[in-house]
Amino acid sequence: MIRVLLADDETMIRAGVRAILTTDPGIEVVAEAGDGHEAVELARLHRPDVALLDIRMPRLDGLGAAGELRGTVPDTAVVMLTTFSEDTYIARALGLGVSGFLLKSGDPRELIAGVRAVAGGGAALSPAVARRVIDTLGGERLARAAEARTRLEPLTGREREVVALLGAGLSNQEIAERLYVVEGTVKAHVSAVLGRLGLRNRVQLAVLAYEAGVVPDA
Repeated sequence: MIRVLLADDETMIRAGVRAILTTDPGIEVVAEAGDGHEAVELARLHRPDVALLDIRMPRLDGLGAAGELRGTVPDTAVVMLTTFSEDTYIARALGLGVSGFLLKSGDPRELIAGVRAVAGGGAALSPAVARRVIDTLGGERLARAAEARTRLEPLTGREREVVALLGAGLSNQEIAERLYVVEGTVKAHVSAVLGRLGLRNRVQLAVLAYEAGVVPDA
């Protein structure tokens, strides 16, 4: 069972997200918060597998809460709930080591898949969000794409396969099944690639995969 904490100051949004998540029998919403401070306290109490945090919340916003959660409950994967009007927060969130971004207005299936992916050690980054992340990071798109492909060149063929599938939103277990290896091998590949490329987390690696154009169609 994947245990989820949901934090958003809008009651209707929380109700809608909770309703979507609970359609999956393998997901349980164990706590709900209306602001960042409450989210941090509830996360410390319940130790959820995944914390879904709205970016804009009173008292302590989602970014502040994400920073505290990464330091106090590091085993809880943090995913930011965002809108297309909040691009300015993306770069800061990437630096905090969040595990993904999900659109509030996105496909409900992406929400469930994203929660499952980060709970399994993956990254939650839908194609629509990935494009916004890349645009927000700035720079000439073609130049960034060429640079991304150059950074991936030293990787082995298997490592590039893992990176591509991680970028597509697959969890460690799903990647392992796709490549006919054990999950521990996938984790080892991801850790090695992150270290070699100087990246902090899987979302940064997923962004790089999108920039390089190696992410396969779903």
